[in-house]
Amino acid sequence: MPTCLPGSWCQACGKWWARTTTRGRRGGVGTTRQAAGACFGTPPPCRTARSVPTLVHLADPEVDREVHRRRRHVQGPESVAALVDDLARVGYLADEGTATAAWLAWRTSRPLLLEGEPGVGKTSLATALAQVLGRDLVRLQCYEGIDASAALYDWDHPRQLLHVRALEAAGGVDADALEHDLWSRRFLLPRPLLRSLEAPSVLLVDELDRADDEFEAFLLELLSDFAVTIPEYGTVTAEVPPLVVVTSNRTREVHDALKRRCYYHWVEHPDLDRETEIVRRSVPEADAALAAGVARVVARLRDEDLLKAPGVAESIDWARTLHALGATTVEPAAAARTLGAVLKYREDQQRVAAHLAELLAEPA
Repeated sequence: MPTCLPGSWCQACGKWWARTTTRGRRGGVGTTRQAAGACFGTPPPCRTARSVPTLVHLADPEVDREVHRRRRHVQGPESVAALVDDLARVGYLADEGTATAAWLAWRTSRPLLLEGEPGVGKTSLATALAQVLGRDLVRLQCYEGIDASAALYDWDHPRQLLHVRALEAAGGVDADALEHDLWSRRFLLPRPLLRSLEAPSVLLVDELDRADDEFEAFLLELLSDFAVTIPEYGTVTAEVPPLVVVTSNRTREVHDALKRRCYYHWVEHPDLDRETEIVRRSVPEADAALAAGVARVVARLRDEDLLKAPGVAESIDWARTLHALGATTVEPAAAARTLGAVLKYREDQQRVAAHLAELLAEPA
């Protein structure tokens, strides 16, 4: 009799195995239940040696298709070079260092912490990875004061109250059954962190440096075990761990405890050739000369003493803006009128305008 592990492919049975989950009631003993929405057939003789969790063959065709989809997503690119090619196919031109960091984070099931100047493509990398892996992108945008109710879960209190009143009106309310039902999945409102554990996904924790220290500490359980504990409900563990991408613009330092759990990578501005290609792909309607000119001028602007150096996002916006005005190259008149697309501070615009012609000059 073969022994099949949860979330694995059984060669003997020729079936994909799924694990039923457990939930506790107010921290009590969990009860075995089937995953929401799954239709299971008669359990075959193939089981683990443990009584809980029980492994059963999936019988419903829709569920079969879903778990086969999950199996494919677990595989992913086989090498860094393959990931570079896959990312390029979805429009993200990664350098070797960034692609290596992303591939190692995925391969070792470690969160990826990306730091760098705004606009260098940290958030776009998470979006591209979700496309490459065929997973949903679950985004958690951080801000000052974010807490568990916004990031992890909340309870649908109005529906719970209506449910209690409806049962009271019907009469014969069983207190234990009512309590069990009130803290069940039907009244749970999953937020991004919890949603990322329920299906194969890429979890983007964007701009973590905007959140406070308490929220960082709150993330540690998820980043360590890919699991979260809900006191009234139980512990939710990902069958397929999400690929976690954490970004920071370094407006403050991320704490060492969180860094230790992540694979760290600093994202640099792209070199001239790669930025030219990024602009060309992002604004395909623009002339090649315009894309090259924008990349060249933006690279020079980054060497200026600016309050905020332009990123790749500004390069793309500037090329799109110039093209909308009918420009085929970075002409002085059009460039002067559109500095707002690439420079976001008045002081920077004034400083650059004083020697714009020099910055726009073609290389010798």
